[in-house]
Amino acid sequence: MKGGLKVFLNGLIKENPVLVLMLGMCPSLAVTTVAKNGIGMGLATTFVLLGSNVVISLIKKLIPKAVRLPSFIVIIAGFVTIIGFLMKAYLPELDKALGIYLSLIVVNCIILARAEIFASQNGVGKSALDALGMGFGFTLALFILGSVRELLGAGTWMGLTVTKDLFEPIHFFVTPAGGFFVFGVIIAIVGMITNRQPKSAGCQNCPSAQACGRAGLENTGKENA
Repeated sequence: MKGGLKVFLNGLIKENPVLVLMLGMCPSLAVTTVAKNGIGMGLATTFVLLGSNVVISLIKKLIPKAVRLPSFIVIIAGFVTIIGFLMKAYLPELDKALGIYLSLIVVNCIILARAEIFASQNGVGKSALDALGMGFGFTLALFILGSVRELLGAGTWMGLTVTKDLFEPIHFFVTPAGGFFVFGVIIAIVGMITNRQPKSAGCQNCPSAQACGRAGLENTGKENA
């Protein structure tokens, strides 16, 4: 139970895919001009993460190593197609707002990374918890980013006017440059809160090194040298 909770919380806090690992930057900055879009993209990605992690964990022993990555992509693409059809049918406005970025979930590095370093090496239960943790962590990051940009750039939040009598909205914050600025500030705040210190490059300092198994290979190479 404790191990499962740790796996789930890793994605929310310690290994948050956006705020810590800085993965999935393209959709994170592109769709977060409003908070609602951030939630929609985050939950869609969570659905794909959960489905692909569970399926890959179930059939990992049946997939030949030579076609491992192509197989993962096909599975991920299947779930992206499902969520795409569902959103077109029931959430057409959100589907239109997310546009091409919904289809690009197929190549989202967060999903492929979790498939490769976690789902393909762990059981169904842990893989599902890992997907939920990473997915909710991704959703939380996009929600925070979208909320800040929407409040400062449009004076609204979730479509409701909030800052009408406080200040004039600054359009800069809903532009790509404004997105990078807000993202940088949020990253700095998260770093101060978690007391995270800059580390040198290398597999040994990667939060996912243990699951990936590359840290041991790198250290072995150094010892042999």
